[in-house]
This record gives sequence, C-alpha cells and structure tokens, in this order.
Amino acid sequence: MTRGVAILGSTGSIGTQALDVLAHHRDEYRVVALAAGRDSELLARQAAEFDVPREHVRACADAPGALAELASLPEADVVLNAVVGFAGLPVTMAALEAGKRLALANKESLIAAGPVVAKARAAGGGEIIPVDSEHSAVWQCLRAGRASEVSRIVLTASGGPFRGRTRAQLQEVTIADALAHPTWNMGAKITIDSSTLMNKGLEVIEAHELFDVGFDRIDVVVHPQSVVHSMVEFCDGATIAQLSMPDMRLPIALALGAPNRLPIPYGAIDWATLGRLDFEVPDLETFPCLALAYEAGRMGGTAPAILSAANEVAVDAFLGGRLAWTDIAAVVAEVLSAGAGNADEIGDVLEADRRARERAAAVAVTRGAA
Repeated sequence: MTRGVAILGSTGSIGTQALDVLAHHRDEYRVVALAAGRDSELLARQAAEFDVPREHVRACADAPGALAELASLPEADVVLNAVVGFAGLPVTMAALEAGKRLALANKESLIAAGPVVAKARAAGGGEIIPVDSEHSAVWQCLRAGRASEVSRIVLTASGGPFRGRTRAQLQEVTIADALAHPTWNMGAKITIDSSTLMNKGLEVIEAHELFDVGFDRIDVVVHPQSVVHSMVEFCDGATIAQLSMPDMRLPIALALGAPNRLPIPYGAIDWATLGRLDFEVPDLETFPCLALAYEAGRMGGTAPAILSAANEVAVDAFLGGRLAWTDIAAVVAEVLSAGAGNADEIGDVLEADRRARERAAAVAVTRGAA
C-alpha cells in the first residue's frame, strides 16, 4: 500500500532532502502536498517532478491556515513539518488533531506549545516521530529498553563553528563566520542557533516534551565529529548510542518508514578512516543560550515560547546586521527575565509569542544602537 506524504517547507534543507529520499521510493510513497514560503520556482519544479495536484501546492509564507489545511488532508498519512520557526505550530496542531503521523523537524512548535501539543496528540490520536538527528537517535536508542529503565538522555552537540573560542574572541563575529558550520549544511536560522548553542538548548526542551524525561536527566556533551547523534543511559549503567556519518536523510527516512528502515545506507561509517570520537563539556559562560534554555524549560508554562520567540527575533536582527552575535543571548535573557504565564490553551502561547517578539525587537534595537 502506498503511503501519502505531505511536505510542508519543501524548498528548505529538510524538505529537499526528504524529496531526495522519496525519489528512491516512489513505489512505497507518493507526495500528496507541498508548501513553501518563498521559493515559488523551486516549489513548482518539485510539484511537477512528483506530480502533486495543483490544489495541494501552496506558496504560503503568510498563510498558516493554508498550511494547516494541507496537514489535515485525508490523502496524507505522514506530514513532514519542515516549516521554519513558530510558523510551524499550525501544521503540528492540525496533523496531530487529524490523527496523522507527524514527522517533526520544526522543533519550535513543540517547544513553544508543549502542553497544548500534548492535548492535540491525545485528542486526535496522532503520533510524533522526530526528524532532528539527536531526537531520532534517542528514539532509536529507547527501543533497547523500557521507559522505566532510562537513567538519562545525553544529547550531543557539534559545538558549531566557534567551539573552543572564548567570549572575548567572539566580540567581532561576522554573519559569514556564524554560518560556517563545520559538519552540517542547514538553513540560516538553525545554523546561527547551532553557533550559539541555542539549538541544543531548544533540543533539551524538545527531548523533555517528546520522551517525558526531567531536565535533571537530560545532559549535553560537545562532540565535534557529529557521528554519535545522541545516547541513552539505562539504570544498569549500559549506554546505547546511535552512530552514523552526518546525513539528515537517515532520520528523515526513518520518520517516513518507522518502525521499518528504508534500505539505503545514508550515513554509513567507514570505520577504517573514522579515526576518533571526542567529547567535552559545553562552555556555558561563552555560550549562555544553553543555560537559558534549561532555565526556560524548568520555568515551564509560556517560558519556552518566550525563549523561542525572543531568539527568533534576535537571530533575525543578527542576520540583518542590526545586532552583534554576542548580544543574541543578552536579548533572550532580558525578555525571559520578565517572567512567564500558564500555557493551558493555544491562545496563551500565541499571546506569549506576540509579546515576546515585541519586547525582543525593542531590546534588539536598543542593543544594536549601543
């Protein structure tokens, strides 16, 4: 039986790699919907190549309702949410409420609205299979034991382009410097998040929401080779890790086919040339965004939504040349310090996001002018 796949965010890094996977499995999968924000020309080429009905192709950067509509199509068995940032929340909600498999690459929606997303998943009967390489690794490792046997989750971080530098050395970081990731080819926003370690902080919150593990049992280690994608330590001291060369097509393929694996060896390791695997403790003084994410996660309520929104605004200001790289964390910290509320309903999350963006924009202007 052919499985229908909707890819929302199809022209970005995750979306294009997902289509590359599907191109090799046309007998098992068919693309039933595509959506993209800005690259309408590439979107049109993708639709033609995969014979997607015109009414299910949307260039909708400013139309969340259109994204939600595609996510709930009856023809879509799997919805890949590769939309960038908080704009992916309607996709997550619609897919889960419709009982779909949600292949989740948009971490911000789960982070900002964790309790609300959990309600949608319970009500609609949908499932979440993570696409982030780290959470996909944890998902795979957890198959080795029962939830009650988990001692801790260890997420690995590449350390980004600035690993080993001091805060003083990062005062004059350029946009090009921050976009030069040593191991992954990703979109601009997530690449900047990787450089500040905010991406890893967001993943800590996401792991808490996905796997129901407390923040005191989620650790981060820097692993520059990006071969060990994450680990799970069990109560008897055994640690199970998932290893592969950096290739996002592996977790994408697994999210599409789970619990089965698609028979193309994305990321296979040549053990004769790998050489070494290194691990080190993250430098929280130089990269305070990771500590801010733990703080927001422990605060709960709307704090993760505030963290995510303020970070999006600060990163956008940095990419626009209006804010220094070292001030990204400062903007987020100042906005988060104002406190948080409850996140019982979607309206609570939307309002917290709106206020955090307004506050972050004002703080970014002040710091950018300093």
